[in-house]
Amino acid sequence: MSRSSLGTALITGASSGIGATYADRLAKRGYDLLLVARDAGRLSALAGKLKAEHGVEAEVLAADLTSRDDVRKVEKRLCEDASITLLVNNAGIGARGTLLEDDIDYLETMIELNVVAVNRLGIAAAQTFAARGRGGIINIASVVALLAERFNGVYSGTKAFVLNLTQAINAEVAGKGVKVQAVLPGLTRTEIFERSGRSLEQLPPSMVMDAGDMVEASLAGFDRGELVTIPSLPDAADWNAFDAARAALAPNLSHDKPAARYGVA
Repeated sequence: MSRSSLGTALITGASSGIGATYADRLAKRGYDLLLVARDAGRLSALAGKLKAEHGVEAEVLAADLTSRDDVRKVEKRLCEDASITLLVNNAGIGARGTLLEDDIDYLETMIELNVVAVNRLGIAAAQTFAARGRGGIINIASVVALLAERFNGVYSGTKAFVLNLTQAINAEVAGKGVKVQAVLPGLTRTEIFERSGRSLEQLPPSMVMDAGDMVEASLAGFDRGELVTIPSLPDAADWNAFDAARAALAPNLSHDKPAARYGVA
């Protein structure tokens, strides 16, 4: 069992970038940690550092979340370890080019990691935490969930899935003691760009946020109870208007006859 009154945060993709930053900030808050990623060496080094700096427990669980067997291994721990109170569903990979340029096998791997693993762990966490009456789920999406035409459609599609999943989970766990958040970062300074063969140096500096600032803003949004947090967005009213416009479509999305504008008798 965790020694922390906050419990243990399970963080996927924790070996670097956004995941490692969440690990640091949550340890600073007093969470014990269960760090999940493929690179056991980097995880162990991070765990040792955070234990020394923050006095928390930090455990490593090496797993490749493109492997369904490994996903189930993490899921089993999530469901059975009563100390786990927070899931940060962060693991993911980015696009290496446009849809016309990218390798289809790579794109399928992206779906396996960005969608299948996130879906399974997110739902497992929702079911487990709702049954316990306590817990939190932070799903890392992206602003490209809202901008399909401007980026690789498979990547933006995976992040739209994460956003939709989060909204649906939230609707089902309302009143059950589970706090849910989708985080939609813009460009963030992490290794994901180098791994996909690109460089942040090619982009305007004014568009690229440091991972530390992004995570701090996201946790502030989580504290405030935001369901959707967009760290770069200056005015929350813009998101609220977008969401309200989406909801306003609902009464007319399903009727027994086509709309008159189509001229179908």
